[in-house]
Amino acid sequence: MRQYKLAAAVAAAAILAGCGGGSSSGGNQSTKIQFSSQVSFGDSLSDVGTYAVGTVAALHGGKYTVNTLTPSAQNWTELMAASLGLPAPCPAQTGLSGMAADGFSVGVVNHAGCYGYGQGGARVTLPYGPGNANLDPSLGGSPVLGQLTVPVLTQIQNHLKAVGGKFSGNEIVFVLAGANDVFVQLATLNANATAAGTTAVNNLVGARVQADVAAGTCTPTDAQASNCVPQAEGELWQASLGSAAAVQAAVGAQVQTDVKAGTCTPTDALASNCVPQAETELVTAYLTAQGTAAGNAYAGGAGATAAVTALGQAGGELAAYVNQLILANGAKYVVVVNIPDIGTTPFGNSVGAATVGLIDTMVATFNLQVQNGLAGNPNVLLVDFNTQSHVNTQNPAQVGLTNVTTPACNLSTSVNLLGSSLTCTTANTIPGDVSHYAFADSVHPTPYGYSLLAKYVATQMATRGWL
Repeated sequence: MRQYKLAAAVAAAAILAGCGGGSSSGGNQSTKIQFSSQVSFGDSLSDVGTYAVGTVAALHGGKYTVNTLTPSAQNWTELMAASLGLPAPCPAQTGLSGMAADGFSVGVVNHAGCYGYGQGGARVTLPYGPGNANLDPSLGGSPVLGQLTVPVLTQIQNHLKAVGGKFSGNEIVFVLAGANDVFVQLATLNANATAAGTTAVNNLVGARVQADVAAGTCTPTDAQASNCVPQAEGELWQASLGSAAAVQAAVGAQVQTDVKAGTCTPTDALASNCVPQAETELVTAYLTAQGTAAGNAYAGGAGATAAVTALGQAGGELAAYVNQLILANGAKYVVVVNIPDIGTTPFGNSVGAATVGLIDTMVATFNLQVQNGLAGNPNVLLVDFNTQSHVNTQNPAQVGLTNVTTPACNLSTSVNLLGSSLTCTTANTIPGDVSHYAFADSVHPTPYGYSLLAKYVATQMATRGWL
């Protein structure tokens, strides 16, 4: 626990020291610009405790990192507030809409004067993100947890309502969002690819059934009752092998495989009793391969195009919200951090190269749209943490990281109820010193990882002359 407190304290001190503060001589430690307050919009990376209620709070969780058992600055927005001499940020809204029996149904409360709007699972525009009860579980929804996932658009609108429709012009505004749009689009792509594979197989079998009806080997009545499907599937598999000899050889080989696996006895094999089982297994494998090929074709073609297009749209929307809702309403100091490098997270390391390539394209497309939409505005500071986070994982020692591939949290639900950094604490990390690990879970930073983000943002602000 003390290691994490120390890391946070050192990070805050380093940010101040790098900007001319922290002098032991008692000199002026103020920043160049005296910000009146801090406002942050975004997702789990900026969430300062939206879901620290009910069971989550009882488990000392609530932030997407390694939570300390006593309050302390942990994520980057908290560290930035400390470095700017501002009060610790508090969540603008708290609550959960999950299962009451599990302690995840807690009424939504809006907290006056709290401007930490970031919420775990929040997307740029669309209301249902990962963890939300209304999002399909196959896309990352969770009826058990029930995260609020208020999108960035609504977060900004809620703030404007809370402050009378205008920013004062003296606050520092942080914006970091988009990763959840990546995750939902990736899950959507996977679901649609599976559906495309299923459709392709059904069409293949259906066409064969119709051919059998035309040939008189399947009656129209049996076809309507789907009684001809096994016959059609078998014919398709046999046709794929090209000859009766090849079919016989394949069946014989599968029978021997089943004997070795113990799913067919040698006695049954000698009596040819295992042939039907072997044929069924071979037909299933053939159809699965056909479905996989069709799914992969979709994923690498129309599906990938749709996912990248959706991220480009989300990036353009985020830039528009910054321009039309934040800057146009009086904000003068807006820091927009782009999506970090997801491809080199533990999550990225767990998927194939093709998926990482798609993720990289989605992220790059989003970040470029944000950059293009906000370029040249003197009141906006674009922070390219995507590039910096990639550098951190490729050269960890130079920034003090000791591990960039293994989550610091024990993600087994037997010790971590949600298997997530949201309920990870210093009491349920993996064995050993994880104080300088990069990641708490598959994508979220440790407190030390957040300190690197805060330090980088502070450096960019100092370069701009804002700190």
